[in-house]
Amino acid sequence: MMVRALFLSLATVALTMTPPVFLHVGSPERGRIWAERLPQMIPGLEVRQWPDVGDPGEIGYVGAWTLPEGLLDGLPNLRFLLSVGAGVDQLDLSVVPDGLPVLRMIDPALAEGMTEYVAAGVLSLHRDLHHYRAAAARGEWAHRPQVRAADRRVGVLGMGRLGQSALTALAPFGFRLSGWARSRHAMPGVDCFAGQEELATFLSDLDILVCLLPLTPETRGILNADLFGALPRGAAIINAGRGAHLVEGDLLAALEEGQIGAAILDVFENEPLPADHPFWRHPAIEVTPHIASATLPASSAMVVAEAIRADLAGAPLPGLVDPKTQY
Repeated sequence: MMVRALFLSLATVALTMTPPVFLHVGSPERGRIWAERLPQMIPGLEVRQWPDVGDPGEIGYVGAWTLPEGLLDGLPNLRFLLSVGAGVDQLDLSVVPDGLPVLRMIDPALAEGMTEYVAAGVLSLHRDLHHYRAAAARGEWAHRPQVRAADRRVGVLGMGRLGQSALTALAPFGFRLSGWARSRHAMPGVDCFAGQEELATFLSDLDILVCLLPLTPETRGILNADLFGALPRGAAIINAGRGAHLVEGDLLAALEEGQIGAAILDVFENEPLPADHPFWRHPAIEVTPHIASATLPASSAMVVAEAIRADLAGAPLPGLVDPKTQY
């Protein structure tokens, strides 16, 4: 109780001082909402919208999806850099000054959206809706055998906040659930696997595989021919992580061979996905235009305010990224 009281006291004192300026780099609409809401939560805070930097020495915080070239070099008093997305792979971390904290967005609405997308995708694959959509387009009345959820194994690559939220949402349907991550996790009702040495075992009995991994040098291209070959024949995949997780040619080959039965893809190496890309016309692939989840301006403003309050109070920063693992 004494520690909490001290923290609240420090936070109160900190918030009576004029805070550094927050610079938003990105959607003007999000910038407008943040400029309206953040000062209501942190009195005295000024929010500027790139490219209106003003006096660079006044900028203490930057929130961005990507960084304009040379921006960070001209901000001598920067206190943290916040990614407006759940990951930081889209940021060029090589230009971030040594020791500058980098934060990722921990927006409840972002996790909720991803959970909805994964649940919808898993249920669609489980109930063969891709088959029925194709049959309907041909005018065919084509039944498929119904399989109980208890007889399906669903596995999630990535057991961070998004992965655990998705697994929790799927549990009430009765699926057999598995999760894999680089480090060891534990979840009630979920068979958890960790590390490269347990990846093949994790994959060996999955009917549906969901990729929610962060993109790092180690996970780039993880959805490849070797991984597809470790899945049971006819398994389906959902990729809502990053486009660079997927080796596109390997997926097309695996679908052609019948090793993979269907795929739902929301993210791609090149976005927007070119109109002539074979994914658009493949009967076993469902494409969505990177809409699985998004940072919502209103809810994310509260996350930004929490991070600034923590900085002003000298408290641990929420969503702090480990520069070694990049998540």
